Amino acid sequence: MHILNLLGYGPMDYMLVDSIQRKIHAQVSALEVPDTFIIWEAQDVYTAGRKTKPEDIPDTNVPVITMDRGGSVTYHGPGQLVVYPVIKVAPPKDVVTFVRNTETAVINAMREYQLETAQVEGRSGVWILKDGEQDKKLCAIGIKFAADTSLHGLALNVSTNLERFMRVIPCGLSDAGVATLREQGIETSLDDVAARLLPHLAKAYAPLRLRTESSDGTDISYVSGDTSFPQLDPEEYIREAHNSSHRAELPPKTGVPWTQVGTKGTSASA
Repeated sequence: MHILNLLGYGPMDYMLVDSIQRKIHAQVSALEVPDTFIIWEAQDVYTAGRKTKPEDIPDTNVPVITMDRGGSVTYHGPGQLVVYPVIKVAPPKDVVTFVRNTETAVINAMREYQLETAQVEGRSGVWILKDGEQDKKLCAIGIKFAADTSLHGLALNVSTNLERFMRVIPCGLSDAGVATLREQGIETSLDDVAARLLPHLAKAYAPLRLRTESSDGTDISYVSGDTSFPQLDPEEYIREAHNSSHRAELPPKTGVPWTQVGTKGTSASA
């Protein structure tokens, strides 16, 4: 596994990183670069999935962007660790197994903070479950496959502003809440969470990957206790994304403001 670490750039424009993700996705699916983790932090944005209805959209100055994923509307912003695992999987691809393995990796990483989290039957993501309290989602997960290679990933709330979630029904779940590590009494950084999480993700994805060797023949499959990953150059990808015309190559109704599609009532069935 390689890593593209964008955390040092602070909160980034969602569509800029989407362009970077799609570039790396094309390279990974063509076997030009190894499977790669992209880790980053977003500027304030709401993203609307294919099941979003007009009434789901918040009345706010924060931008709302349509995306080619399932589900309804959700929030991304400062204090949230976003990880895109761009992985070419061995056939037959199984998105459910990929998501479940992702959840297991997050649960194992949270145990390093002495925080018990769980999976919930019929619902994706990683949850905090306490007797007498509303279930709270700590980590949202949304995966798509194209050319047998994964797109999108997970968003783990570290110190995210929970008020942003109160403006929407996150992921369309009206009977559930949202949690952050800070809310649970854990003060840490996005870098620290990433350092703990990535080895667990690498272990979880190892049996699903098409490749376990890099282009130079060295084994890059998970080794217990290894927290180092070869780095890709962020500047190269950022420069190309700034100059990219990728928007013309996006799926229909993807990457455009909700106001351009939502008012026509087309996005719910997109």
